[in-house]
Formats: sequence, C-alpha cells, structure tokens
Amino acid sequence: MAAQTAAPGGVGVGVRDQEIAVEQTHLDRVYDRLEEKIHEAEFLVNDASKRGQVGTPGALAERDAQVFQAGMHLNRLNAEFEDFLFGRIDLLRGKDGKKGPDGAYISVEPAEDAVVDGERAEIAETLHIGRIGVLDADYSPLVIDWRAPAAAPFYRSTPVAPGRVVRRRVIRSRGRKVLGVEDDLLRPELVTDLPVVGDGALMAALGQARSHTMRDIVSSIQAEQDVVIRAPAASVTEVTGGPGTGKTAVALHRAAYLLYQDRRRYAGGILVVSPTPLLVAYTEGVLPSLGEEGQVAIRAVGSLVDSAEADTYDDPAVARIKGSLRMLKVLHKAARGVLDGPRCPDRLRVVAYGRRLELDEQELSAIRHAVLGGTAPVNLLRPRARRLLLDALWRKAGRQLPDDPELAAEERQGFDEDVATEEVFTDFLEAWWPVLTPRGVLAALAEEKRLGRWARRVLTPPEVRRVARSLRRLDVVTGTGPLSVHDVALLDELEALLGPPPKVKTREADPLDQLTGLDEVTTFADRMAGGRRSRQERLDAERTEYAHVIVDEAQDLTPMQWRMVGRRGRTATWTIVGDPAQSSWTDPDEAAAARDEALGARSRRRFTLTVNYRNPAEIADLAAKVLALAMPGMESPRAVRSTGVVPHFAVAEGSDLGTAVRAEAERLLGEVDGTVGVVVAMGRRAQARQWLAGLGERVVALGSLEAKGLEYDATVVVSPAEIADESPAGLRVLYVALTRATQRLTVLSGPRDQPGEDGVPDLLQD
Repeated sequence: MAAQTAAPGGVGVGVRDQEIAVEQTHLDRVYDRLEEKIHEAEFLVNDASKRGQVGTPGALAERDAQVFQAGMHLNRLNAEFEDFLFGRIDLLRGKDGKKGPDGAYISVEPAEDAVVDGERAEIAETLHIGRIGVLDADYSPLVIDWRAPAAAPFYRSTPVAPGRVVRRRVIRSRGRKVLGVEDDLLRPELVTDLPVVGDGALMAALGQARSHTMRDIVSSIQAEQDVVIRAPAASVTEVTGGPGTGKTAVALHRAAYLLYQDRRRYAGGILVVSPTPLLVAYTEGVLPSLGEEGQVAIRAVGSLVDSAEADTYDDPAVARIKGSLRMLKVLHKAARGVLDGPRCPDRLRVVAYGRRLELDEQELSAIRHAVLGGTAPVNLLRPRARRLLLDALWRKAGRQLPDDPELAAEERQGFDEDVATEEVFTDFLEAWWPVLTPRGVLAALAEEKRLGRWARRVLTPPEVRRVARSLRRLDVVTGTGPLSVHDVALLDELEALLGPPPKVKTREADPLDQLTGLDEVTTFADRMAGGRRSRQERLDAERTEYAHVIVDEAQDLTPMQWRMVGRRGRTATWTIVGDPAQSSWTDPDEAAAARDEALGARSRRRFTLTVNYRNPAEIADLAAKVLALAMPGMESPRAVRSTGVVPHFAVAEGSDLGTAVRAEAERLLGEVDGTVGVVVAMGRRAQARQWLAGLGERVVALGSLEAKGLEYDATVVVSPAEIADESPAGLRVLYVALTRATQRLTVLSGPRDQPGEDGVPDLLQD
C-alpha cells in the first residue's frame, strides 16, 4: 500500500488529526507511567524519612542518603514532566536481533531482505524519543532517552544516508497535549503503510511517482540538503537558496546533527535566530530543546535581550533609522549625555575639618569630562567619578600632610571615609552619576530636544522627530513600556555601552550557623527547593554566548541586529541561511558590512540550494515576474512540479476590500484541506484580523514582514501595490508574499493596483 498523502504540499485534515490522535494515545500512556514512577519515588522518600526515628548516627546517615537519592530521582521526573515527548522514528528490520539496555535494537543498517522487490517494506520497530527514557511494566521502551545510542538515528539519519529510518516525525506538545506532528520521509521510494504529514507528504508523492524524472528530483533535493546538514562546523557555513528550497529545515536539522555528533564541543549551546515570533513557533515544533536545558535556544530577534519581548514593528521609515549603524553614534552620546538630566545637581557642598567644601558647576563638568574620556562602560566609571570627586574636595580642603607617608595615607583615607559616608555626598553621587539602565536611556531618546543634541550631524531633524515620537510609548522615569523589534537591538547596544549595574552585596553567612550542624539534618525538600525552577526561570537564566549560532532568514537582519547577534557568538562557529532576493532591509551593503564585522576573519564555506519543492510551477512563474523587477538577473529556484492550477486574480469592488478578502478566504477554505494565509501590508494587520474573524483556526492573517519562512496550503495576497510601496525593499517583500502557497494562490487587487481587464495588477502583468 502506498504512503497516504494528500495533494502535493498539503495533507488532509483528517489524516493530520488522526496522526495527532495516535501520538496523543501514546503520550497518555507515557504520562500514566511517569505518574506511577513519581508515586514510587515519593513512597521511597517517605519510607526513608521514617528511618530517622531509630535515633542512631548510622540510621540517620542511611536515612539522609536514601532520601537524597530518591529525591533526586523524584526531582528529575518532575523537572522533565513538561513537554516530555518530541520525536519518533519508524525503522526497517536490522541486520541482527541484538537489543541495547533500553530495549531497542542496536543495528544501524537494515537487513538485506528488509526491502522486497526494491520498493516494498515493513516497519519492524517504532521508537519514541523524549527527554528521559521510560519503560513500561514489562520493561519495553515507551520512550528512548534522546542521549541514548538507540536515539542516534533521529539526529544522524539523512535522506542520503537514512540507515534503517523510513520516517522521522517531530512531535510538538505542550504539557500533556499533542499540538502537531511534522514528518520527514527519508526513504520516499519505499511503499509502506505509513501516513505522512507535512513536507514529507510531498516527498512521498514525488518519490512514488512513476516517472524516473520525478524520482531523480527527489534525489537531488535530498543530496543538496544532506551536504549542508553534514558540512563540517568549523568557521562559517553560508547557505543561500530561493523560496521553498528548504533552507530553514536544513538549518534546524543541522543544529540537531551537530549537537549529537559532538555534544561536548557544543556544550556551550546552539542559538537559532529567526526573524519573527511566528517563525519561532514553527521552528520550535521542528526542533525541540533536545532534553538539555539551554542546549538549543530558538529566539526571534525581538527576544534576544533578557527581559525584552517585542513582536511589533516600527513604521518602515523609523525602522530604517533604528536599524542603521548611524544609531551607534547617537547611542554613544546618549549613554553619556543622559547623565546631564533635568534632575542633575550643579553644585556639591560638604563639611570636612570644620570647613564647608564646595565644587561648582564648572568644576563638576571638568570632572565628568575627565571620567568620560575613555571608552569604558558608563556604569563601570562610577567608582572613578567618586574618586575624582574626593580628590577635588581634598584639594579644596588644603590640608598639609605629615611627612611620614603612612601617616599621610591614613589621614587621606580618613578624609575619604568621612566625606564618602556623609548622606549629602552619597545623595549627590546618586543624582549626579546615577546607575543607568538601557531602558532608561532609550526612554530619554523620546525627548526630541535632547535627542536632537545627541544626533546632531547624524540624523536629520525629520528623522529625530520620527524616532522620538516612536519612543514616547516608554515611561520617561522607568523606561517600561512596549518595545518594537528594532528597539531591542538598541537596548542590546546600550547594555554594552552602559555595562552592568553594581551588584548588591548579600549578607555573608554567620559563622555560628556553620557550627550548628543544621545543614546535616535539613530535609531533602529544603536542599532541593532552589533546584526546582519553572520553565520561564530556566529561560531567564540561559547563557548569552553560544558555541554555534544559526541565523535563519539572515538577509533580513539590520546592521544593528547583526551587532546584537554577533555578541552572542564571539567565539562561536556559524551557519548563516538566507536569500538576498527576499531581503526586507533597504541597504544590503551596510548590513553585509555589519555581518562581516560580526563574523570576523573566520573562513567561509558556501552552499546554494536550487530546487523549489514548495511552490508549483504556476505560482513560481508568477513570483518570478516580481523578482525580475526587484533584482534583475537573479534566478529563481527550479520548481519541481506542476499542478495545472493557475493563480486566481480578483478585484475588490469600490472600497469594500474587507468583504472581498473574506470571500476569497472562504472560497479557498473550501478548496484546500489545510491552512489559508492572508498576507497584507503591515499597516493593515489589525484590519485583516477583523475581516477574517469567525472563519476558524485554519485562516491566518499576517503582515508582509511576518510571512517570511512560513507556508500555507493556500494564500491570498492583498493589494500587491500596497506591499510594494511600504518601503524601498517592498518589491522583495512582495516576492516573499507570493511564494508562501503550496497549492493555491489568489492575488486580490485594491484601489492602488490598477488591474487590467483580466484582474491582473499592473505589477504582475507581462
């Protein structure tokens, strides 16, 4: 029986839901077994604690050891309870029947007779991959620990070297609920009974085609992707490719492959950077965290800075300013100039040796200028500012020091201690050189006059006005408030310019506490209280520098964002994935310079993916017309299939654009079994959500910049002219929008599109 697939590029909702239900049933069994093990561990903890009633020193020691061991096991079970299961592999029969300690067969290669007549095969073993291993009551594996040898094929198998693996499935879950599944078909030429969901369905359809040409295409897709996945990790690996070539999938499988190949080398963690939260949600489903806290971090560029979570976008004109390297000079001046705020005192008066000592505005200004003469972070310069203030006050005191150096040093030290501990001095220092925060400085940029001083000869007055107005959503005092995606890169730059705030001293342990011996009789729960952290706490504590950095859709990073990402990979190896033809940044040369600075002198290895297996030729050919306008001479990737369904063109009558959008979405919902994406100009996102309200979860409204990297069974592109006119990079953004569909595409013209008699907007006419 052939693999069950829907039309190429999509899968019936019934098949998808059926496969989710299958995995849900298995996950329910796993959690039932986990609860049994937790109850067993709790019983051991309670039973062991009773041993302390015997009262002998030996019994106490035995009790504490057993409680500790049982509690460790209990804590591990509780810690891994969340999002427990993330993978599955279906395997052919192996060469031998040997099993490992986890109950799984250890053979890597299939038996010679595992495939009959060159194409028919039976699945001999199915393994589920999770955070820790779980055996059922009969000691058969319910879940294989991802670190176990039996789980290696989940990460190591590729289409060119699949071993025994026929289908690799990523399972996306939250708590006890399976949210989705996504399949990779590593042996699409085989006939099995496996249903296939996601891109694997397309590969199955191509692989089962009777035409040898189609099977050759499958091989070429697999081969060029496999080369990238297995490329050596040293230095920088650059991967380019047009829409639908599988760049994101390659990058994510490369992360898993590298981590499993050399876990010790990548103990420093792998960071995957995606342009939007929507793409992060997709990639988190494809690449789980692999059971190791902090091993693989998937972040949107708006979430790379601690305590910052941005998913809104500035107006394109403002985004161009904030993303430019010109902001470096502005931020450098602001980080120092903000010290001269409206509440900054202009005079210091203290009393020492019975005299009043005073520093006036000019003297204070000279001291500040001397302190700020270097390039050290501003917060780290505060101790130097304090010392120079005391030096100036000492000179004002005019004391004659004794000839004995030791006595002289003692007198000067006494002066410093007396003055520096006075409330007048400490209050002055707090106001004159406060501890600065990145959010506080960013909020200060909202004051147009101050920003104008800091941005003189860097930004034009209209640019100053735009930036200041965009930041008025931040509180002037605390800096709290919503951030845009481009604000986050500015925050990161300010963190580097300001440096960390002084650490608050914690109370040292009382020596008497250490003599009581109480540590020896604390309960295990007391000792482990600090170890049970929530998921959010673990994320907050993640590292900020990584051993390997993967940048997806790299062409969209602004120069300032490249600086932010670069700080997280100073000593890392890199994988850079992108397509210049899809860039939404208006100055590629400036971004390239910032990228080169982030990557340094590392050698580079370049690969190009050439096969588009997402879009049918009818959609790819239409998108190529826009590519020719956006980047003359740039070649589109080769589409591997044709459906015979040409793009549909419609025109919104009058001003009723919303009604037309809703009608097209409803029509497409009836033609495809999967999802429908409605792509609009960024300024129409809120409108589009209202237009589509009530149509269900299969319809998604998204702005043009949010569509990057995503795909839908059908797509409605609303008013190409509006998207193209959003920014100087608008034509490239429109090209992206037109290449999201796997089956059906509708182009809906609005008032600005000037459609012809056939409804084709002027931008897409021959």
